[in-house]
This record gives sequence, structure tokens and C-alpha cells, in this order.
Amino acid sequence: MSDVVKFLPLEEAKGIVAAIQEEENIHHQGRRILTVYNHDNRELCWFDFEELEKAVGNVPKDQQKEFFQDYILKHIPDWALDI
Repeated sequence: MSDVVKFLPLEEAKGIVAAIQEEENIHHQGRRILTVYNHDNRELCWFDFEELEKAVGNVPKDQQKEFFQDYILKHIPDWALDI
């Protein structure tokens, strides 16, 4: 089994992602996650908010949502198609 995660092409990811919702991480109080849902309202994957901030870098607050969404859509794992 390979540990390398393969990501969906952007257009394919856009086709299966219905929503990205900010939520509290139930396993780590006080930490936030962004959960990705498909059109059947099933959870596909999630991203740690702090890790996402680091990955995206320093962006203006008013553009943060757009940058986060773009990053997430480019990092939807290919196994999300099996959900």
C-alpha cells in the first residue's frame, strides 16, 4: 500500500464538493477544522484550520476564505470518490 496521497484534478474536485464548513474539532477542544462535504451531505475529508493557514501563507483576512477554498479544492484526495 502506498502512503502517497493522490489528489483529484481541480475540475473533478469542484464537481463532487458541495460545501466546506468550518467546525470545532471535537477531538481537540478550541481547534477548528474545515470539513468538506459532497452533494449527498457526506463528509469527504477535513483540514485543520491552523495547518491550512500555514499552507496558504499570509493572505489578507478578506481574501482568506477564497484562498482556503482554492487550496482545499486542489487537495481533495482521490479516495474521496469512493465515499
